[in-house]
Amino acid sequence: MDKLILYHGSPIIIEKPEFGKGKGNNDYGRGFYCTEHIELAKEWSCSLNTNGYANKYELTTQNFRILNLSDEEYTILNWLAILIQNRKTRLSTPIAVRGKEWLIKNFLPEYMDYDVIVGYRADDSYFSFARSFLSNEISLSQLSRAMKLGKLGEQYVIKSKKAFDAITYIDSTLADNRIYYAKRVKRDQDARAAYYKELETDDINGIFMRDIIREEIKSDDPRLR
Repeated sequence: MDKLILYHGSPIIIEKPEFGKGKGNNDYGRGFYCTEHIELAKEWSCSLNTNGYANKYELTTQNFRILNLSDEEYTILNWLAILIQNRKTRLSTPIAVRGKEWLIKNFLPEYMDYDVIVGYRADDSYFSFARSFLSNEISLSQLSRAMKLGKLGEQYVIKSKKAFDAITYIDSTLADNRIYYAKRVKRDQDARAAYYKELETDDINGIFMRDIIREEIKSDDPRLR
């Protein structure tokens, strides 16, 4: 994987992504967030209910350190530990607070030293699924299934100065807000509807946040695979 074609959805054309810019409280911290799928980039570009652009880039990844959270050595809890360290969240229950502390202590990879991170994207609905897991409302297997409901796919996050220097702008495609804002909303609604249907199933034998804390489950536990 020496070269990748990636898309970044934005209200504006971005010919030169700048290292050090962006919000620090995004999913994986400060970085440039992209997808391999132009249609998803168009949806993300219209998040403010205005027209946007799918900016297209080529990324040369030779000699990069890439953290792929889909690799076998990681579980969804590694992704969740990164997410809750970066995203601002209001935890309303003691179990959620303790769960956050446990995950960050035991499942947080050393992700800041990588050039590129590949992992789930957490739209608002997906972030609410993660909060439900932290609050002991859904099991680990239910969370894993929920993260696939809206078919958001994976996102690529450009993190290091080295990676920013290796990205080349190709072109930009206009995203019509009348089409892609509606698609974005529908994707979110469909994911939530599927999630609520998932909740009708009682995962009585599943692993919950309380189990992870009480039994001191860590990342090498075979039950997480």
